[in-house]
Amino acid sequence: MGPLQGIRVIEMAGIGPGPFCAMMLADMGADVLRVDRKTANALPVDDPVTARGRRSVTVDLKQADGVETVLKLVDSADALIEGFRPGVMERLGLGPDTCLERNPSLVYGRMTGWGQDGPLAHAAGHDLNYIALSGVLHSIGRTGHKPTPPLNLVGDYGGGALMLAFGTVCALLEARQSGQGQVVDAAMTDGSALLMSLFHGLKAQGLWSSNRGTNLLDGGAPFYDTYTCADGRYISIGALEPQFYAELLERLGLTDDPDCARQMNAKAWPAMRERFETVFATRTRDEWCELLEGTDVCFAPVLDMNEAADHPHNQARGTFVHHDGMTQAAPAPRFSRTRPELTTGAREPGADTDTALADWGIDAVTIKELRDKGIC
Repeated sequence: MGPLQGIRVIEMAGIGPGPFCAMMLADMGADVLRVDRKTANALPVDDPVTARGRRSVTVDLKQADGVETVLKLVDSADALIEGFRPGVMERLGLGPDTCLERNPSLVYGRMTGWGQDGPLAHAAGHDLNYIALSGVLHSIGRTGHKPTPPLNLVGDYGGGALMLAFGTVCALLEARQSGQGQVVDAAMTDGSALLMSLFHGLKAQGLWSSNRGTNLLDGGAPFYDTYTCADGRYISIGALEPQFYAELLERLGLTDDPDCARQMNAKAWPAMRERFETVFATRTRDEWCELLEGTDVCFAPVLDMNEAADHPHNQARGTFVHHDGMTQAAPAPRFSRTRPELTTGAREPGADTDTALADWGIDAVTIKELRDKGIC
């Protein structure tokens, strides 16, 4: 049931990257317990996919007994993850110093946009703001046009949730050797900046321009871009290497075309792009799939979410699954022996309070008292 089986994680309920990180840990077999606040404005389930795989308890964190209940969970946890602004957990009485005093081997994962310190640490923000500050957003878009928001994949998920999950697992491995826990400070500005490492390297070599949409991997190169087909649908071409580019020209009937002869000459790219646009507009997307898919041209059709789930390659690998009444991505990556499997779908806040607290070592009498006091 996944390589993290036996690891216990407390998730302080939040939105965006926190639930996605918790989902990934749960997908890998960790016992992740989501602590939802017992208040009138308690957060709803973030969404029915990223809330999958873990149970929920509701706790009134405004009462001392509610805070103590969470600290009792901390006693037997391997990790805790939270995504509040700096200082919120401290004000609740659940900051890292308090939790590490209770459980010195605890890994305390913190997810924020700006980080735990710095002049912007306490300011509000969202994914778009964080990747704007880290230099990512400026690099995405067509030349002559304003930057294009890349969904919230780069900040919230790539630079945020994935970094927190990676940092948490790294700290768990270290804690097994040292016996000591620590705080993981995962900031979306830091993480999204790290994702740009390749482009900092290219820039240092004079191989990357700050003028977006003019470079090799940002839509500037005509052999690494998307094209419109005769039916209005799209295909993608990524023929970067010379041998792949040569095969592309051969299959398009452009081997002897002078506009396509000099692949890496950026001055020739406008004419090359016109030739490609003209050729790709002569057939439908499915017709191009018949000719190019599975070859070394580096080709794929541009699929919407429904089409992606139905594509034969994704079906063969089980990339998508139908679980809990909806189509969603299967756990990734794959493992040869400790194969992750989806267990429960999204649970409503507090749906598992009695059973989860009992499993985590809180006795039935205490659970009844918490309920009677309105704490859980």
